[in-house]
Amino acid sequence: MTRLRHSGPPTAGRFANRVLLAAAATALSAVVAVVPAAAMPVHAPAFGRPVAHNPDSTQRADQVRDEQWQLDKLGARAAWRTSTGSGVVVAVIDSGVDGSHPDLAGQVLPGLDLVAPNGATEPDPVGHGTTVAGLIAGRNDDRRGVVGLAPGARILPVRVLDAENRYDDALIVAKGVRWAVDNGAKVINLSLGGNGDSAALAAAIDYAFARDVVVVACTGNLATSPEAKVWYPAREPGVIAVSGLERNSDNLWNGAITGRATVLTAPASGLVGARPPGGYWRVQGTSFAAPLVAATAALVRSHYPQMSAGDVVNRLLATAKDIGPTGRDERFGYGLVDPVAALTAEVPPTYANPLDDNDPPGVTGFGTAPGSATTGDPDAEQLGLTGPRQETQWRARAAGSPDDAGSERLWIGSAIFVALLTGAALMVRRFRQSYR
Repeated sequence: MTRLRHSGPPTAGRFANRVLLAAAATALSAVVAVVPAAAMPVHAPAFGRPVAHNPDSTQRADQVRDEQWQLDKLGARAAWRTSTGSGVVVAVIDSGVDGSHPDLAGQVLPGLDLVAPNGATEPDPVGHGTTVAGLIAGRNDDRRGVVGLAPGARILPVRVLDAENRYDDALIVAKGVRWAVDNGAKVINLSLGGNGDSAALAAAIDYAFARDVVVVACTGNLATSPEAKVWYPAREPGVIAVSGLERNSDNLWNGAITGRATVLTAPASGLVGARPPGGYWRVQGTSFAAPLVAATAALVRSHYPQMSAGDVVNRLLATAKDIGPTGRDERFGYGLVDPVAALTAEVPPTYANPLDDNDPPGVTGFGTAPGSATTGDPDAEQLGLTGPRQETQWRARAAGSPDDAGSERLWIGSAIFVALLTGAALMVRRFRQSYR
């Protein structure tokens, strides 16, 4: 009776088996092909892939320089005919900066370590901040290594990220911002962020705005974020929130977080960066798009030394290359930052930061992150802070990741393969049983 329900001969069963296996193989290929390159979490500090480099090899040094595709994308050489960022101090609030790296020798000012105040064994144990600094102000006096988009600028390093490339209290970031402002920074780069807001950091950023400083922050990476919401402090009104583009493309990098708060975009993948103590690695992430915008701000501030920070911000927005829907949009903001246009275009003055709503921060003064204040904290007492406790934790982290996710894709592909193979085997078994 069972056989009467099937019209095909036994050979049809073998044919069906082959069809099922072929379908499983095809599905596996299709699924693996669409797995995002940055789909799996990346454990800091391993966010870069080393690049072989022999400091004594001119050929290798030229190759590192030639692989800096972002310089051509942003018209760096044309921009340098007008400005190199000379005289401008850019604060890199990050994991520290190794000023002994050959590409940064003479470019880095004495800074501050808020993680190990008594001195760390290494100026940048992670390497993230050194890469960011090199993208901003790497030397351009020879053909070796990485050159920054603003090679005439100087870097003011402030270490706020620990050896895990993160920090759990926004207060340390806020302290770093305030210290950088007080020590001459005209541009601040924040290639870090978290999902929760921080009134303390908001107050510190307002302190920067009040003292004529441009603040740039990354929008964040999907691979290191529990939700696809633009990170804070990039969401803070007045901050230039930077998302990232794919290599040699006007397409958004597939690991970039973006949204209504996004202001500008810049190259974010396929980048070669300086790695302590003297090497290089490939990196990707909005961490490395933000410094390209910070460098552009330095170019403009150097060329127009009397221009207010608000007008510098407005100039970057007004001259951006619109690469999404017409006007500002949630994916690209105002578009791709354009250093040449920012330096040369006619832009009417505004005398105010068009991104700033001018509202006061949630807490008057400068203090601990909401929810993290502890009774008897000497720093809190000294600064006289009384923050609300509605926020349980604020976690800062860097938005950098490996530019080679082959192992992650292989792991995902293997899991999918096992699942498909198991399903196909069960289907074949049931099909065969139906002929018995």
